[in-house]
Amino acid sequence: MFIDTHCHLHAQEFADETEKIVQRAIQNHVRTLITIGTDYNSSVKSLQLADQFAVVYAAVGLHPNDLNDLNESDLDKIKTLAGHKKTVAIGEIGLDYYRHYSTKEKQHDFFRKQIQLARQLKIPVIVHNRDAHDDLYSILTEEKVQEVSGVLHSFSGDEDFLKAVLKLNLYISFTGAITYKNTSYYKLIDRVPVEQILLETDSPYLAPVPFRGKRNEPAYIKYTAATIARIKNISIENLAEITTENARSLFRITA
Repeated sequence: MFIDTHCHLHAQEFADETEKIVQRAIQNHVRTLITIGTDYNSSVKSLQLADQFAVVYAAVGLHPNDLNDLNESDLDKIKTLAGHKKTVAIGEIGLDYYRHYSTKEKQHDFFRKQIQLARQLKIPVIVHNRDAHDDLYSILTEEKVQEVSGVLHSFSGDEDFLKAVLKLNLYISFTGAITYKNTSYYKLIDRVPVEQILLETDSPYLAPVPFRGKRNEPAYIKYTAATIARIKNISIENLAEITTENARSLFRITA
């Protein structure tokens, strides 16, 4: 059985099909799905879906690309949502220097404050990182993220960065992009202890081969899992067992 630790069930691409998406995931041995908020509205929708489906849990947070018009009151709203019984993490939070939709100063401020919120509530973080390795690592260490742990989702970075964040008691997850030809992920995956790997789809984005270019969904997580299992030279059943236990431990999921 798998756990998809990062999907966006609230996305417009899944409109009017959410129940079918969840059922297909279950039929493909996905025991739990964590749907991720990126702003207040999507965080609310994620919790609504968690209430609707027993196998769904939620993360709530403010994505670095959606910050410029926000203030302290928006952080207070996320704090309120974080108290919901099916909230398992603060996320998706982090830094994004690729799109520049929000200033670096605003990104740093909200990233720090959301890690502080996670530490206050004693729940993990789900971290977005794009072209911001040095600043991201500095903030993670300064804000003592290791006290609550978390995951660098859709990992990007070189081996030195990977080695550094692994020492912070963080988990690493990879998307369907690892199944593409000419990928540079194999060496990175080989360097991550299987005890620190999580599985994710990031659906509806980044569908794995053989669905590349199409809408992704949690049912396709087995293709990413098969690639990781092959690189780690273990059976997919063993990988599923280990990564499921990793996710249950990090997010305190007992179901």
